[in-house]
Amino acid sequence: MQSSRSQSEESLSGQVDRVTYHNDENGFSVLKVRVKGRRELVTVLASLPAVSAGEWLTAEGDWKRDERHGLQFKASTAQSNPPSTRKGIEKYLGSGMVKGIGPVYAKKLVAYFGEGLFEIIDEYSARLEEVPGIGGGRRKKIKSAWEEQKAVREIMIFLHSNGVSTSRAVRIHKLYGEEAIDKVRENPYRLAQDIPGIGFLTADQIAKKVGISQESIQRAEAGIRHVLLEQTNSGHCAFPREDLTQSTEELLQVDTEVIVNAIDRLLKSRDLIAEEIEDQDLLYLPAYHQAEIELTAAIRRICHGKSKYPQFDYSKAVTWFESESSMQLAEFQKQAIETAFSRRMVIITGGPGVGKTTLMNAILTILHAKKVKSLLCAPTGRAAKRLSESTGVEAKTIHRLLEFQPGGKGFAKNQFNPLVGDLVVVDECSMVDLLLMHKLMKALPREANLILVGDIDQLPSVGAGSVLSHLIQSGIIPVVRLTEVFRQAQTSRIITAAHSVNQGYLPDIPTDDKSSDYFFIERDEPEMIVRTMMEVIGKRIPDRFGFDPIHDIQVLCPMNRGSLGARQLNQSLQDLLNSRPVGDPAVLRYGWEYRLMDKVIQKVNNYKKEVFNGDIGQIVKIDTTDQEVEIQFDQNRVIYDFGELDEVDPAYAITIHKSQGSEFPVVIIPLASQQYLLLQRNLIYTGITRGRKLVVLIGQKKAYWTAVRNNSSLHRFSGLLYRLKKHEH
Repeated sequence: MQSSRSQSEESLSGQVDRVTYHNDENGFSVLKVRVKGRRELVTVLASLPAVSAGEWLTAEGDWKRDERHGLQFKASTAQSNPPSTRKGIEKYLGSGMVKGIGPVYAKKLVAYFGEGLFEIIDEYSARLEEVPGIGGGRRKKIKSAWEEQKAVREIMIFLHSNGVSTSRAVRIHKLYGEEAIDKVRENPYRLAQDIPGIGFLTADQIAKKVGISQESIQRAEAGIRHVLLEQTNSGHCAFPREDLTQSTEELLQVDTEVIVNAIDRLLKSRDLIAEEIEDQDLLYLPAYHQAEIELTAAIRRICHGKSKYPQFDYSKAVTWFESESSMQLAEFQKQAIETAFSRRMVIITGGPGVGKTTLMNAILTILHAKKVKSLLCAPTGRAAKRLSESTGVEAKTIHRLLEFQPGGKGFAKNQFNPLVGDLVVVDECSMVDLLLMHKLMKALPREANLILVGDIDQLPSVGAGSVLSHLIQSGIIPVVRLTEVFRQAQTSRIITAAHSVNQGYLPDIPTDDKSSDYFFIERDEPEMIVRTMMEVIGKRIPDRFGFDPIHDIQVLCPMNRGSLGARQLNQSLQDLLNSRPVGDPAVLRYGWEYRLMDKVIQKVNNYKKEVFNGDIGQIVKIDTTDQEVEIQFDQNRVIYDFGELDEVDPAYAITIHKSQGSEFPVVIIPLASQQYLLLQRNLIYTGITRGRKLVVLIGQKKAYWTAVRNNSSLHRFSGLLYRLKKHEH
């Protein structure tokens, strides 16, 4: 608090009765305060890093009369402290400030220990068990939460004083522990690398406040790493030196010489790797450079090896399968099976309805009859589940197959402890990025065969690289391309529409074909598109087709931002489909209100919880006493602290990129020209192929046609294709 104030300002102090609003991004708070000598509660507007009911507030500022809300005290400076009265302590602990103590336990504890309760928790926490209902487990939980909230509050105050959002304080404490503030002061830029949601600009703001010079080499190196990491997030495995220098210079607003010197230092310390590839001076982060080199060597080794399957007559095996399954295989499928059996590694690619599943079933059925041990995997939980259902063979996510070890220990399965099996099958391979494919190939058994299955025309991986595309383009791996749509699949307008889009044609649009599974509803204005979507999702589809609007219908957006972006549509759809009944618990964090039964999506890989980027679940429990949320995913129920909710977003609407590897009964896609930057053929094609039973596009025909015609995809800087081809000459 400031030591002096202007003569016009007044002082105010009192107990916070309730927190009407608190924004953890900027600290803005609306408080109802009980002030001595005033009968009514006083509304105080203040900026505070953290505040809870029951605390004692001291503030300086001015009285203002708001037309809507009446007389308010607008604080220029404010400070809140833990309460000292019984009533204040009870309100403070009962407000959920400390995990493990809700209103019931707060009342019991204050009644038993009175004003000395805080000292008891601090110094003599074993005595908490004297209170009926509090056993050893809850006592430890209260003590741990008490220590954590004190440490987190210190971090909040530190961040707030440096003009930074306090919302990530819990995560900072979890990662750095008691030394959090010292570590951040020493190197603020580590925040941008280690804490999701804290970007480089935020870390740079703290660095400036703690005295790190704008021209410092530490800042320049951090800026270079940040720009390179941003490029890997955009799909690049490396970046041209000139472009990296220019981008970093624009970010940091410093002379080119500072950036050049920092790049040289990083190259000398091997924190950056330089390599000239096809006349381009590329700079790599070490992990990506190593992955390209080692992946190339592994692919080359397996492609030059002979198939390790037991010897048998392929044609007789196919005849046996047809007899066992009562299924007649097409000639091209029989040829594909022979290719798969005769080579160590094969890629199977093709769109929907071309028989990839039938082909894989035939291969696996024959090989299992020959006692071949197969390992099936896919990049996401949903894709792995679908692979299991379609083949009848257990499939895992790649991370589970490789047995990821939390705590930075990497994968248990590697070249020293390889997988055990004769065949590894990877489905949805277009989603697999460079680093993950590298890890998988390292763990591949020395004598194993490998089959990669994927749709090359879908969006490339979210992570860096264009692995499947480059493997196919290299020409060193046999590729089975399935193009013929089976007769039974031709009855699905979803499949025919997807193939039309993929060939650059606008699909036939049914007008009133009630048996169709694909529709386009033309609307021009974004407001009308949104209104039509709400009507279609809330009423027309459930009434006509019987689909559940939360569990069965998935909105897929080309973009995250804007009036037709996932973020804004999520707010509208949450209110439409899951309005919060009075009295139901909810959690306000990170700009969202998380409600009971909300559909949510995991945004980052969390190996400890075994949930991964793109997994969709539903909130089934909100515990305001223990400050925990339970989310039911497909395979498991996971608990999140309130402070960990930045890992999940509402998922009534998600981006098409996030939908990769998943299928949904019903898909709705909004389309408008305002999305023109992302309107590309492979984006719309991917979106349409996510729908299993019904696909509805709503929007402008012009935008649809723009996307279908735009077959350009952003170039990704990578040396993998160059290395694969180079080794063949």
